[in-house]
Amino acid sequence: MISRILDFSVHQRWLVLLLSLLAAGFGGYAVTKLPIDAVPDITNNQVQINTVAPSLSPVDIEKQVTYPVETALAGIKGLEYTRSLSRNGFSQVTAVFAEKLDIYFARQQVAERLAQVKQDLPPGTEPSMGPISTGLGEIYMWSVHYAKPGERKVSEGGKPGWQPDGSYLTPEGQRLRTELEQTAYLRTVQDWIIRPQIKTVPGVAGIDGIGGFEKQYHVQPNPTKLAALDLSFGDVARALEANNANQGARYLEDNGEGYVVRAAGRLESMEEISDVVVATRSGVPIRIRDIAEVRIGRDLRTGSGSENGQEVVIGTALMLIGENSRTVAAAVDARMNQIRASLPPGVEVQTILDRTRLVEATVKTVVKNLSEGAALVIIILFLLLGNIRAAIITALVIPVAMLMTLTGMVEAKISANLMSLGALDFGLIVDGAVIITENALRHLAERQHELGRGLDTEERLQTVRASAEEMIKPSLYGQAIIILVYVPLLTFTGVEGKMFEPMALTVIIALAAAFVLSLTFVPALIAIAITGKVTEKDNLIIRSLKATYRPVLAAAVRAPLVFIGCSLLLLVGAGVLFTRLGTEFIPQLDEKSIALNATRIPSTSLTQSQSMQLKVEQVIANFPQVAYVFSKTGTAEVASDPMPPNSSDTFVILKPQAEWPDPYLSKAGLQEQIEGAVGKLAGNVYEFSQPIQLRFNELLAGTRGDLAVKVFGEEFEPMLKAANQVAGVLRGIDGAEDVKVEQTAGLPFLEIKIDKAEAARYGLSTSAIQEVIGAAIGGRDAGVVFEGDRRFPIVVRLTDTVREDREALENIPVPLPPGVNGRASSVLLKQVARFSVTEGPNQISRENGKRRVVVTANVRGRDIGSLVAEAQAKVGSQVQLPPGYYVTWGGQFENLASAKRRLMVVVPVCFFLIFLLLYSALGSPRDALLVFSAVPLALTGGIAALWLRGMPVSVPAAVGFIALSGVAVLNGLVMLTFIKQLVAEGRPKREAILEGAMTRLRPVAMTALVASLGFVPMAIATETGAEIQRPLATVVIGGLISATLLTLIVLPALYARFGKVPLANAADHPAKPMPRHLKAAE
Repeated sequence: MISRILDFSVHQRWLVLLLSLLAAGFGGYAVTKLPIDAVPDITNNQVQINTVAPSLSPVDIEKQVTYPVETALAGIKGLEYTRSLSRNGFSQVTAVFAEKLDIYFARQQVAERLAQVKQDLPPGTEPSMGPISTGLGEIYMWSVHYAKPGERKVSEGGKPGWQPDGSYLTPEGQRLRTELEQTAYLRTVQDWIIRPQIKTVPGVAGIDGIGGFEKQYHVQPNPTKLAALDLSFGDVARALEANNANQGARYLEDNGEGYVVRAAGRLESMEEISDVVVATRSGVPIRIRDIAEVRIGRDLRTGSGSENGQEVVIGTALMLIGENSRTVAAAVDARMNQIRASLPPGVEVQTILDRTRLVEATVKTVVKNLSEGAALVIIILFLLLGNIRAAIITALVIPVAMLMTLTGMVEAKISANLMSLGALDFGLIVDGAVIITENALRHLAERQHELGRGLDTEERLQTVRASAEEMIKPSLYGQAIIILVYVPLLTFTGVEGKMFEPMALTVIIALAAAFVLSLTFVPALIAIAITGKVTEKDNLIIRSLKATYRPVLAAAVRAPLVFIGCSLLLLVGAGVLFTRLGTEFIPQLDEKSIALNATRIPSTSLTQSQSMQLKVEQVIANFPQVAYVFSKTGTAEVASDPMPPNSSDTFVILKPQAEWPDPYLSKAGLQEQIEGAVGKLAGNVYEFSQPIQLRFNELLAGTRGDLAVKVFGEEFEPMLKAANQVAGVLRGIDGAEDVKVEQTAGLPFLEIKIDKAEAARYGLSTSAIQEVIGAAIGGRDAGVVFEGDRRFPIVVRLTDTVREDREALENIPVPLPPGVNGRASSVLLKQVARFSVTEGPNQISRENGKRRVVVTANVRGRDIGSLVAEAQAKVGSQVQLPPGYYVTWGGQFENLASAKRRLMVVVPVCFFLIFLLLYSALGSPRDALLVFSAVPLALTGGIAALWLRGMPVSVPAAVGFIALSGVAVLNGLVMLTFIKQLVAEGRPKREAILEGAMTRLRPVAMTALVASLGFVPMAIATETGAEIQRPLATVVIGGLISATLLTLIVLPALYARFGKVPLANAADHPAKPMPRHLKAAE
């Protein structure tokens, strides 16, 4: 079949060329459809269920909300595990599903289970699912703020904007005088002007907001006046609800006209709210204004935002799963520019995070590496082939194969990113074409020399076809072997699967495309372009190579055991060196920004936390390397990343390194300086990371940090004791930084304990007293006010000054049931309840229904594999756990362990398959083993290269070893096939080895050089994302140097010592000369 394809390619060469160009054209179209991102999205398949119940403590939330929701989810198809956290007034359950399960199907099942469990939850709690987004979903962030005081323009003649008296007049005509009202208006702009418009951008799953104050109309009763008039908070709320509705009464007809009947009763302003009648006393109406103050107030917020030391509102656009982050972020940016034109005067929106920038920086790195690699490959082809037309033919395979690969990526739904394009090497892609072109050149020159004239068309086509056919078998087997070595990566699951499966698929698609081209496009182009006189003489480089190689080869064939012994010694040395190398899952991608988490003691309020955070920002913003800094404190609205009020995420966006005062200062060095500066601020504990990395760690393991040690048990005290011991061990280990124990305790509670006996004496029920406490302190909703499309709640609650005064709270009136004469009276709260301050759990974390406490640590200046090994040994010997309590190790380490386990099984199977392929190509197990010996010998150079550059063994480095073994086997196969061919022609074994090795020196040197030089730009790159590609490139370059030297020297020595020559050869072919054009002469 291959013979027929070659025949067709050579004879129908113009058609083949046209079809190849057509395939390239499809690739050009595919580029416009290709999703592009910085890194693959490794978030597991998960659904978050958030429930807000403001009146419940962490323990109550765990019992009444989290546990019923976890139980309801059990048994759902495809559910792998659940984890949850219960905080004051908030529950989050994360259900992680099997990777292959459709996320929409998973959400549908979760929605059905939540509908069933709703009746078991406390009244008023409404579990809701998080947006259909992932860890890479936060593609665009912006801040909403007023212009700085010095830059504010005062509006003229009562127009909207800043007024001469310092107040702000909104376009709706409201005058905002207080700082609270002005801050609340920023949140209104975010919620009612920006959010609705960004939500309509295709590919946006949702909008998250944090900071500012959600505007509310507050009715703040005076407790003393309520007591004097025997009224309660409930009476005020009920009066507002009864007086705030529009009622329709269908229509009536009068004089032939139809009238729609509507009884308008909606409250539309603060004046109308003030005029609502609550009750009458002695025929006198008691209005809201008589007993309460009505004002614009704020919600009891759970989070705040700030930028450069000023409080702002921060909005985030979340991308829908599976969308193209680059196009969605660009669309959001375009819409934001339209929105800016329609903002109220004096309000500004600034983009503070745009994923497109990181994506473009990483894409630039990949394109630069690939194009430089291609340029180096083409230069080598020109230098070593010695024929410009032949070099151009081989080089043309690169763009055509690349465009065909992009078509395959679009069809396979693979996004172009650092990982998927990270292992592409144009040297590997042109290997097959190099072997075929070099052989065709040699045969054409020999044929012309033999006939003493130029070849006619038919002779030329036959020679091209014969020479291609001669090399297609080793080329086919070689490409099949390289494809086969990537198969182990396709068996990865989970995080490592999402990272490396696209890489393996991309390389396999590229190699398959290159093989098809070397079978069709290359012979067709040779037949078209290589005409006239073909001179095929060695150039200076090849001649000097051969001059150096000839004596070494002769020595290797003369004394094979010496060379074999030396290579074994090298192998042992590499084995010893390998044990000294550390291990890590994947090198950190430098995102060119810093994320730091600042945590305070659990009792810190949100307001205090925010003021401490502003100081942190001011210190960081003073660094000349920092462009700007922004923070989120506490939990945002969507709560995909719920933080307690005492915790702040700070994002430090850096200027380009060229603009730094010292451009040679490393990011790690700057981080140390920032750490030193913020360390002087009291009350904060810091943890440094990067924005995307922080989200990935949080979403994957439910913890932040590279390493998470989880202590499981029932009671908090023994768990905390064990966790603190583990943390103590980790702090003593070199390389473990930011060691933190999860803050599970220390939340202060104001406990109001109802005296049931005393309450009963007054005829009060517990719920009646609790209702008063809930409404007075927590607030009670009493309807909404509509302002056009906008709606704002009316809330009845005490003023902030009374809420924060313990004595005033004790004197809140509790209404008694009506007496015999119908008159009601009240008692003070302190008469029926006792006040005390206690401490309780801050948060309760669970995994698969079992409580846990987590110790987190980041790893710096050391590989994670050796650190965990040391930590596990020390924790095992030093930490004693009570019966039923146990420890698990998670975080990045979990991914490394999983990848290791998978590779341990798959790689040996893969090597066995390579051996079978070699056996089928060479027809002898002995010869197959001789070629296979190139694999361990190739690994020696890769290990040495890693050691010289001080790099640990990571999964990208393992991918490098995989690619390397394929190329090493390909070179050995090309050489041994030819030596065996010469032996089959009847040459003596020694002569066949010498001639075969010398003839194959050029193609072997070329394939090794182009494959290794294709990786050189990756190995030395320093741009965004280069860290991930560097280990892979280093291994391939180092390994190919050793593999080529060993293939050229050790393989002939091995064949000289162990190769068998069939005895029949001497008898069958005593001295029968073969046609010169199919015999390679030195």
